Amino acid sequence: MAGLAIGVSVPLVSQEQVTFILPRTPMVSDADAARPIPRLPDGRVDLTGPWVGGGPISDIEREGGLQAGELPLLPWALKLRDSRRPENEPYTLCLPMSVPRQNIYPWKFAMSYTARGLTHVYVLHELGDAGAHRVVYMDGRGHPPDPVPTWWGHSIGRFENDTLVIDTVGYNDKFWFDRRGTPHTEQLHTIERWTRLNFGTIVNDFTIDDPGAYSRPVKLRFTATHVRPDIDLMEFICNEDNQYGSAGAFRPGTGGGNK
Repeated sequence: MAGLAIGVSVPLVSQEQVTFILPRTPMVSDADAARPIPRLPDGRVDLTGPWVGGGPISDIEREGGLQAGELPLLPWALKLRDSRRPENEPYTLCLPMSVPRQNIYPWKFAMSYTARGLTHVYVLHELGDAGAHRVVYMDGRGHPPDPVPTWWGHSIGRFENDTLVIDTVGYNDKFWFDRRGTPHTEQLHTIERWTRLNFGTIVNDFTIDDPGAYSRPVKLRFTATHVRPDIDLMEFICNEDNQYGSAGAFRPGTGGGNK
């Protein structure tokens, strides 16, 4: 996978946060990062990537820009978070990380055009999240009145100038927001505002609105960095119940862990 190439460190990701990852994917150079924002033939900003980052890994509160204790969790949700252990998180069993958590390996936006214009945006992850990909409907439809709860929810999007706004409802309550175990309920409603600042940087202004687990809506911010231009997504296969990483006792360079 692309993450096996030796390169500079990845923003927002530390060896303490993810102890089972090998040397990291090379990022775009400083000179290339400062280049102007590229655009598609129709003039729309090109958000494709690949990117690394853009969501939490270890602690959504800290990595989203809040101080300790600022995340407005209801008492039951706070108690649940503090009782969870990283080795028990669903992702170690190859289940999806979901929104807003992004893999530390590359991911990208893929734009789908028809004769009617931009109709879908797909979010693709190198690590695969059990082979899933996320669909964002850009054709003007609304949310279904009673969506079936799923790992990725139901996402509709629009552009506000150069910012891609993604509105999502219909999540299940099975995934964790981070390795710390921050929870949510099926009432979760998220809004992502993706804005590319330059060639090398894209920002995710992220809103959580979940009255089942939070006392009020909360706004967070995450930053992703462009992968070196000659690197793209590569294949990774994760089989259900394969305990990867810390749950499978994997350590870099040892070859240990369950397969």
